[in-house]
Amino acid sequence: MQKDSAEAILGGAAYKDMSDSPEANCEAEIPQFFTGCNVLITGGSGFLGMLLIDKLLRCCPDIAKMYVLLRAKKNKSPEQRFTENFDNVIFDRMKKEQPNFLTKLIMIEADLSRSDLGLSPENRERLLDTNVIFHGAATVRFNESIRVAVNINVRGTKQLLLFAKEMPNFKAFVHISTAFAYCVHKSIDEKYYIPPMETDKILTLLDILEDEKLEKIVPTLIGEWPNSYAFTKAIAEDTVRQYSTGIPTCIVRPGIVTSTLKDPIPGWINNLYGAVGIVAGSALGLLRTLHCVPENNAEIVPADYVISQIVAAAWDTANRKNTLLSIENANPDVPETERAPIYNYVSSQRNSITWKKFMKYNEIYGMQVPSTHVFWYYMLFLNRYLFLHNVCVIFLHILPGAIVDVVLFLRGRKPMLSKAYSKINTFSSVISYFSSQQWQFRDDAVVKLWKRVNSADRQIFNFDIGNLNWEDYIQHMIPGIRLYIAKDPLDTLEQGRAKYKKLRIAHYTLLTIFAILFIWGFVRLASSVMNFVSY
Repeated sequence: MQKDSAEAILGGAAYKDMSDSPEANCEAEIPQFFTGCNVLITGGSGFLGMLLIDKLLRCCPDIAKMYVLLRAKKNKSPEQRFTENFDNVIFDRMKKEQPNFLTKLIMIEADLSRSDLGLSPENRERLLDTNVIFHGAATVRFNESIRVAVNINVRGTKQLLLFAKEMPNFKAFVHISTAFAYCVHKSIDEKYYIPPMETDKILTLLDILEDEKLEKIVPTLIGEWPNSYAFTKAIAEDTVRQYSTGIPTCIVRPGIVTSTLKDPIPGWINNLYGAVGIVAGSALGLLRTLHCVPENNAEIVPADYVISQIVAAAWDTANRKNTLLSIENANPDVPETERAPIYNYVSSQRNSITWKKFMKYNEIYGMQVPSTHVFWYYMLFLNRYLFLHNVCVIFLHILPGAIVDVVLFLRGRKPMLSKAYSKINTFSSVISYFSSQQWQFRDDAVVKLWKRVNSADRQIFNFDIGNLNWEDYIQHMIPGIRLYIAKDPLDTLEQGRAKYKKLRIAHYTLLTIFAILFIWGFVRLASSVMNFVSY
């Protein structure tokens, strides 16, 4: 593949712009719904939050105001973070199409981990004219301390729901969860499950216990849940069930969110979570083994599809407001999902792709656009057996890392690979929970929602995962990771290919040497055994 074709892939030339369809001339209902609306977004500086801000302002240009809640973080004020947020390349398209978008954006200093949301009395009063809330703020670190995870993921959700009840013209509350909140169940329906702990009990526990005592009982608290993230997201869903009475609410559970397909730009990603971390690590030649059942479904979903489904869910929830609330008033015992629907936005039900196929596509297209930052030639084993994976970790991660670090030390350079592999192995152990197991999801609510969206809205807010071409999608993902994660522009493509060619020669030379040494050693051992038996 030549340089210009790689640029074409990243530029999305392989896809027809759906807005050119004659059906796009139909009247779209979703942008009309948001006309004059005041929208509040939490988690606006995160991956999905940034995409949501862009999508809403660009595709629903008549939104009145958009409140973005931010807190100080990493020695940066909320104002600094807000300004830096819009320096990102994903907002370039919006700056051209909606040059005055900043006039609609209002940054509000807040802290969801606090009981009062960290809002000043003035800002609290100001936010009362909000019509729609997209609650995406959460700590997504799997190994986050239980206090931080509960305060943000649970306490913040409760306080925001209580605040929404004070808003006189409120239309919809969308809580962004995860398809794996209740991963302890092998079959996950679009319904509420019994939480690992009640909301108010876990909050009370945090209030009465000091950190040291709290951390000691974490294993008992979390139980069968794999980490503090899934544990607190499960409780947060029950928080929504419990505290959303009286307001139109829904929960969106996306699968493993990966790069965008094309909107607002192809292949955009800004983090190494989940499947993207596997792709990036293996493409750089660092990740060489993964505990994974190759035939299992990789529940990956493109980020722009997720965003479109979230926006459509808000529109649908608001449209069904009177129906949902009348159901609640008429029958208090009505199923919770009738009052506050849940959407499992996954790929396995409509368009599944296995880990084996996913990684094969990444191998094929990754070798076409290698980065100049690549460390070694691609080699990744998907090991279904944990013991075999652990053996590979020793021989493919730990020992090579130690050898390289010794060489670096002897040359007067700072050792770094052992530390890198420590992080990679930690990441790998977290991911293996999801890559080595299989779940059965139901997504009936998502399918029904798609049927309620008219043809014009489908052109703007496409979330039909059934029509996604995985091979084409991964052709966007790989250059995107190279550009936005490795920070390696496509004009270095020839240098990357030249380096990769040399690494390929070195890789197979090394394998040949090891194979010869192994055969020689085996022959010597067999000869010694035969001599001993003869003697």
